[in-house]
Amino acid sequence: MIRKIIQIDEARCNGCGACAAACHEGAIGMAHGKAKLLRDDYCDGLGDCLPACPTGAITFVEREAAAYDEAAVQAGKRKRSGRLPGGCPGTRARSIAHRECSGGERPGGEEPVSRLRQWPVQIRLAPVHAPFFDGARLLIAADCTAYAYAGFHERFMKGHVTLVGCPKLDGVDYAEKLTELLRSNDIQSVTVVRMEVPCCGGLENAVKRALQSSGRRIPCRVVTVSTDGRILGEREENAAGCSGGARDALQTD
Repeated sequence: MIRKIIQIDEARCNGCGACAAACHEGAIGMAHGKAKLLRDDYCDGLGDCLPACPTGAITFVEREAAAYDEAAVQAGKRKRSGRLPGGCPGTRARSIAHRECSGGERPGGEEPVSRLRQWPVQIRLAPVHAPFFDGARLLIAADCTAYAYAGFHERFMKGHVTLVGCPKLDGVDYAEKLTELLRSNDIQSVTVVRMEVPCCGGLENAVKRALQSSGRRIPCRVVTVSTDGRILGEREENAAGCSGGARDALQTD
């Protein structure tokens, strides 16, 4: 039969696996570092994978394809027993709950408590739609900041959903994916934590452009960390993504 179905441009695919994580039917998997449509009859043609792709490698086409088979999809899900369809289980989105203890320590003071509230954390791998984004205060951080600033979990991650990345190393523009994320979810605020080095400007600029394109008025602040682990400054951004006034301290509670 002729029907609408997805098509994946292998040349544009960066192998992030976000589409495989977003596909509830298991129609998409990863092969040789690229996304692949595994079975025509698993694709329902609704396109949940399209907004998850950060490079625009997925489009709709109309072609001869097997009809969508929901029974086969459900059988495949049972067979996989909850593993990520055709891809890396490490990219499966999930929320994380930690027991709260005074002073950020576990009973007996054994070790600090992680403040990570969800998985995955990499911008490239994070889904655009996930329950943990509902009503979230979003932290978007350069990945080096967690190594440079000793109190990163308690000062920045506590009470936030955390996404990290490095545009220089990833070689991608995060703005499009972040735009869709901000537009599609009830995000309450955005905090950007970046290093003082110039290449971190790519992350900050991507967030600014995403805020402008999302059409939503979301409070935003930018915090800059020095390479020796000090907070150099903080400034608020207005709804249009333009620099606002400086602040002395970051509100984290």
